[in-house]
Amino acid sequence: MNAPWKPGGITNREPFTAYVCDEITAEALRPVVNELGWSVDKIHKGGLRNAIQSLSVSASPQILFVDLAESGDPLNDINALAEVCEPGTVVIAAGQVNDVRLYRDLVSSGIQDYLLKPLHADMLREAFGHAQVLLNAPKIVESTTDRPHCSVAVIGTRGGVGASTIATSIAWLLAEKEKRATALLDLDVHFGTGALSLDLEPGRGLTDAIDNPSRIDGLFIERAMVKASEKLSVLSAEAPINAPLVTDGSAFYQLQEEMHAAFECTVVDLPRAMLIQHPQLISEVPLGVIVTELTLASARDTIRILSWMKTNAPQTQLFVLANRMHVGAQLEISRKDFEGSIERKIDYLVPFDQKLAAQAAKLGKPFVEVGKASKTIAPIVALASALASAAPEDPATAAKVKGKSLMTKFGDLKGLIPKRAAKAK
Repeated sequence: MNAPWKPGGITNREPFTAYVCDEITAEALRPVVNELGWSVDKIHKGGLRNAIQSLSVSASPQILFVDLAESGDPLNDINALAEVCEPGTVVIAAGQVNDVRLYRDLVSSGIQDYLLKPLHADMLREAFGHAQVLLNAPKIVESTTDRPHCSVAVIGTRGGVGASTIATSIAWLLAEKEKRATALLDLDVHFGTGALSLDLEPGRGLTDAIDNPSRIDGLFIERAMVKASEKLSVLSAEAPINAPLVTDGSAFYQLQEEMHAAFECTVVDLPRAMLIQHPQLISEVPLGVIVTELTLASARDTIRILSWMKTNAPQTQLFVLANRMHVGAQLEISRKDFEGSIERKIDYLVPFDQKLAAQAAKLGKPFVEVGKASKTIAPIVALASALASAAPEDPATAAKVKGKSLMTKFGDLKGLIPKRAAKAK
């Protein structure tokens, strides 16, 4: 009953129907059903037996509530209900038998939850809330051979350079402009803004995955991810800051693997500290975006990250994006000097637009969605298009070291400031 389904197939169904055995249960349901905007007329008497008879000749609702109080053999009766229920129906059962074995058997047979009577409003709200999350979960899509999976890691060289804004924007563009089913994985477990920037509640999916990596599978991905749109889903967290992150990184790696199977594109907002703690996260990511700014500290850390990537992830094709560019302002480091220090060109420059950033934050929408008509977002749109069509570099080619090592530039970094000052005189 809770098997994978196509969302388009359930849009014309009733959102909710209940079959209860007594008026007390009906009375408990009515105010909660009314709160959720469902019709109280869909609460019927007759319990599970009436549910089986009715659904054998009519379409199943999206959420079905059944009362097992009059059932002599609940497990067999639920199996009979499964024969007349259409795939995708979320079933919530209620009964008077307090037996953990029965609960496990019922859940294994396909129901979403089993509630012990007497019923309370908070209990019902929570159960119906979980059912709605399941209904809104992203559907699993099959990868196609003509359009291979696009996996992108976005790494900021410093805090505040806007890496999360760029990651969210890329994910939104891949979903909405490129029309690909896309997952945004925000690995900043304590301070991530992936869900916040899209005006979503992050849920507990990411923290649950870290606590129980063995639970991660296709069904877990379906239920844990929060849907931002038809094509875009998010897995983020706001873990308590008094709870340190204790993980060997296996959960993150498994999440990437499952997302690879479930979506056409994956965008990982990867905190730079993760490269040190869990280097395996980048081992199979073919595309990377390094978000930086034209400052001395960012130049130093861009060099360090480029060097690290060349050694540890030679297969990853990298794009360097300079964010928050103040047009016409005095820069801490000129573009020419910055590119000289990192020994490569900056691929994309994004102008600083405080007004647009503030508007996006207020609306709870991606930067690129709010700024559709702005020239500010043109470089991000171009980057997303390049990522969608980029072919991963040959690892052997990516591993080649051209010229002297990036690390030799460390000794010249501070020389950039006097050089700039001399030019200004």
